[in-house]
Amino acid sequence: MSLSDADRAAVAVLRASVLKLARRLRNQRADETLSPTQLSVLTILVARGAMTPGELARHEKVQPPSMTRVIAGLEERGLVRRDPHPEDRRQITVTATEPAAEVVAESRRLGNAWLAAHLEGLTAEELAALRAAVPVLERLAQL
Repeated sequence: MSLSDADRAAVAVLRASVLKLARRLRNQRADETLSPTQLSVLTILVARGAMTPGELARHEKVQPPSMTRVIAGLEERGLVRRDPHPEDRRQITVTATEPAAEVVAESRRLGNAWLAAHLEGLTAEELAALRAAVPVLERLAQL
């Protein structure tokens, strides 16, 4: 399917809007001393369980030395722990701790509350359009 000029214009507005909204949501975090990358790593570990540093680096699209520094900072704070890899003793796995799960849950709660408060200002038609767009946005987010 070929995009029309109007579709291309909508793409530019959508991209800018999604980026701005994502920045605002990232600022709604329980621990403001955590960087967005650190919170993202914690969120991944809480959702998926233990991962190797290499898997985390690939998921976050950063170089392994950068992920090593992120993990070290989180470990210093007691938010992750390193364990021997169950199958390959040359590697380690990184696991989120209970305090990390609490930070992730509170950050989600804060982000949801911020977004819900701002949705209250929308019209019924805008809310209906947003609900209809959710599956499309989810599909795009999975690409």
